[in-house]
Amino acid sequence: MADAEQTATPPVSDIKADIDEPRLITETGPAARVARVAAPILRGLGLRLVRVKISTNQGAVVQIMAERPDGTISIDECEAASVAISPALDVDDPMGGAEYRLELSSPGIDRPLMRVSDFERAIGHEARIELLNLHYNRKRFRGWIEGVEGEGAARVLKLRRMDARADEESDVRLPLVDLDESRLVLTDALIRETLRAEKAGAEEPSPEQAGEDENAPRRGPGRFAARNATKAQAKTATQPRRPSR
Repeated sequence: MADAEQTATPPVSDIKADIDEPRLITETGPAARVARVAAPILRGLGLRLVRVKISTNQGAVVQIMAERPDGTISIDECEAASVAISPALDVDDPMGGAEYRLELSSPGIDRPLMRVSDFERAIGHEARIELLNLHYNRKRFRGWIEGVEGEGAARVLKLRRMDARADEESDVRLPLVDLDESRLVLTDALIRETLRAEKAGAEEPSPEQAGEDENAPRRGPGRFAARNATKAQAKTATQPRRPSR
């Protein structure tokens, strides 16, 4: 795995994200219908939608990724979101009457980058980027995230390419308005960031020490949650669904 950090990664706590921060990439077709149903329900639970993905390889699976604005989510929150969203999907029936399995999970360690704050939190890490149109004579890029500049539709992602040929520019500025797909690459640096976040979470005072309600929701696995934690969440919050007739 590639292991290089071009710039220092800012602490997650320094990145301010709003629950209503818009996504840069949105779904189409049935996935868009699921997103329209799920997003307001998640917001009511203090969560925000990351992505909806529908796969049909071995039976239909509707996967919903969610998180708090700070990038964390607990297993209990995944379960609560699944229970709240399931009946709403039964009514809307985005799968046209077909049976499907609903999965609620965190974004995971090699997460999709869906919002500006996702890119800001991932500065210094490696990502794969795909655009809708040609820029620098190509649509696909791989490199280290160096920052985000501009506002609104003029925002650009600063990326130091690791896939540039000798005759190509290594430092590129990619318009986020033209983003089609983007996600982090699993690297040693990203794994170390995960371990640091988990260690910091483990060192936090217990609810009794902090004077909190012992029944308060447990802290989630962090923005860069380990892949096995993501799978555990998805498994815990998986429900087979048969839409109501």
